[in-house]
Amino acid sequence: MNVAEAIAVAVAGFGAGGVNTIVGSGSLITFPTLVAVGYPSVVANVSNSVGLVPGGISGAIGYRRELKGQWRRVAILAVGTTAGALLGGLLLLELPDKVFDTVVPVLILLACVLMAIKRPPSRHAEADHTTAGTAASFATGIYGGYFGAAQGVILLSLLRMCFQDDLQRLNGVKIVLTAIANGVAALLFILVADVAWEAAALIAAGSIAGAQVAARYGRRIPSEVLRWVVVVGGSVVAVILFVTR
Repeated sequence: MNVAEAIAVAVAGFGAGGVNTIVGSGSLITFPTLVAVGYPSVVANVSNSVGLVPGGISGAIGYRRELKGQWRRVAILAVGTTAGALLGGLLLLELPDKVFDTVVPVLILLACVLMAIKRPPSRHAEADHTTAGTAASFATGIYGGYFGAAQGVILLSLLRMCFQDDLQRLNGVKIVLTAIANGVAALLFILVADVAWEAAALIAAGSIAGAQVAARYGRRIPSEVLRWVVVVGGSVVAVILFVTR
């Protein structure tokens, strides 16, 4: 990796850390960047998962006020996330590369569709449904362990259907759960997979800074603007991956 490529990866990590904190689709930035600088898709995904863990922790620290009084909820949902992420990571390691290359664009497009059609939380939930929330965290944990692009978008949409609460508070829960999913998958990958440590370190450094900036200033950005940026950008990435696979 030359200097220009290293800068590109670090900048992508910064963007991913910020987007993950506010919305939850940062891998749509970092994963294509790693592929573009020459990493195979599975190595790129593994290194991306490892690198984004510190950014998730940074985002959770930035959202500590919104998380106040929610740690019991987080602990319950984290059980589903942990189990799902472990299963998703094992699927990634067991399936051949060609399967991964074929599934990735479809998952990205699915995430973009869900992002485009999601509705305000007040239209979904009238009461808390912890069992359904745990099931949702398990399902998105599988996705997060396997690939993870837009995992936060999918999870936040499901949390809105399961819990009657302020969006920013649910976003804090989403940040913690996605960080757990990445962390579980990262531990598995470190033990048994090929991690590109230089790339992971650059993403980690960028994502830590990006998450802190987003936690402090990102709430001023209209959510609709960010939502449609992710929809359009993710769709472009998916099309490129479909053409080049």
